[in-house]
Amino acid sequence: MSSQHIWTDRNEDGRKREVRVTKFGGAWRFQAKAGGDLDWTYYERPLLEDLLALKEILVRKYQRRRASAEDVASIEKLIQEQRGDE
Repeated sequence: MSSQHIWTDRNEDGRKREVRVTKFGGAWRFQAKAGGDLDWTYYERPLLEDLLALKEILVRKYQRRRASAEDVASIEKLIQEQRGDE
């Protein structure tokens, strides 16, 4: 079963940035595109700020029973791995 989460934020330049995260087959796929860009950027290793934003979104969705506890746990694991590598 796949799930998709989409949000927008602003980068350091003040340009709008759209982030899409899809989970399919147990693997998370992160992609982002800044305003004015034609192509999406796919991340092998997602940015820590994107992981933290996704965790907030998943926690809110979990409270409304629209996301699973396993999804929240898997993102928390990715955050810990990312912080451990830095």
